[in-house]
Amino acid sequence: MKKIIAINASPRVSWNTGTLVREAAKGAESMGAEVKVFDLYKLEKFTGCISCFGCKLPAHKGICIYKDGLAPVLEEIRSADGLIIGSPNYLGDVSAAFRALYERLIFQSITYKIEQPNYNEHKIPVLFIMTSNAAEEGYSQFGYDMMVERYENTLNNFVGPVKVMISGNTLQVKDYHKYDWTMFNGDEKKLRHEEVFPIEKKKAFDLGCAVVKNDEKSVPVLI
Repeated sequence: MKKIIAINASPRVSWNTGTLVREAAKGAESMGAEVKVFDLYKLEKFTGCISCFGCKLPAHKGICIYKDGLAPVLEEIRSADGLIIGSPNYLGDVSAAFRALYERLIFQSITYKIEQPNYNEHKIPVLFIMTSNAAEEGYSQFGYDMMVERYENTLNNFVGPVKVMISGNTLQVKDYHKYDWTMFNGDEKKLRHEEVFPIEKKKAFDLGCAVVKNDEKSVPVLI
């Protein structure tokens, strides 16, 4: 049985990002995989990389040795057959929790050796989900497409082949009338959430299935 790790890097467990991550997890489960879901903002206190360089020592090479709330998550990923990870788009980047995990996950695999740039020999498929208030059509205008590509390339190089799902123009709150937000039409946002978001949930489910099937090979990308 394959083991898939699903990670929600949004502080809201049951909102857009958390919902899509869990739908992808359901897809993986439907293919017979064992799935463990982590909500990063519910973990014990953790931080990003602290530059201790313990992961470069011969005794620990390729393994982050810092013990905090992220340690068990990193351990689970090391023995997993696939990774599902989702983050909201915060100010044109991933959430702080995603970034902390990303630093620890990637840096432990960097060798600083020309002949062997990556300690990780266990490549696994990755599904990277991003949600945002901004519509997907505006990603190139605001440079978000380059931000997503940067994370995609690095994950591809150090974790495994990546598929990306963007869910844009999402519903931020249940009741827009509580806020003085003249940029948005709350009724239109709600209607889109009712009509389009279920389609995106199905897409996340299907992509979760694909993580288990892993029927596409990685294409090396330089960073």
